Amino acid sequence: MKLSRDTGALGAAALAAAAALGGAAVFAGVLRAHAARTSHQRPSTEPWWACPSSPSPALVARGRTLFLNSCAHCHGIDALGDEGPDLHNLQVSDRYIARTITQGIKGEMPSFAKKHSAADISALIAYVRSLPPG
Repeated sequence: MKLSRDTGALGAAALAAAAALGGAAVFAGVLRAHAARTSHQRPSTEPWWACPSSPSPALVARGRTLFLNSCAHCHGIDALGDEGPDLHNLQVSDRYIARTITQGIKGEMPSFAKKHSAADISALIAYVRSLPPG
């Protein structure tokens, strides 16, 4: 009799745990969908295992020229920051950097979407990523 009661309690506990786990999975899916709709980052088309290639020295040099013409007046010639923040050792994704350049930051940084093409933004990101830790 005691064994069947223990088995029933164990079954009820397993059922409750499965329901809680299923509910958590559904809630995580809802949160993931909401985050995808409101995220500042564009979805990546790259597979998660793809390693970014090293930028060419020519791309970095082009990025530096673009940086000096468009960004240095706020971020400093050496990118260590002035009115804008230090850009050495950024801990954000390339997509975040591209979005920030393209859309700007309200009240802090203008949008450069009309001034810079996607190729320009790639060069700027390559330059920023080439900066040594500050």
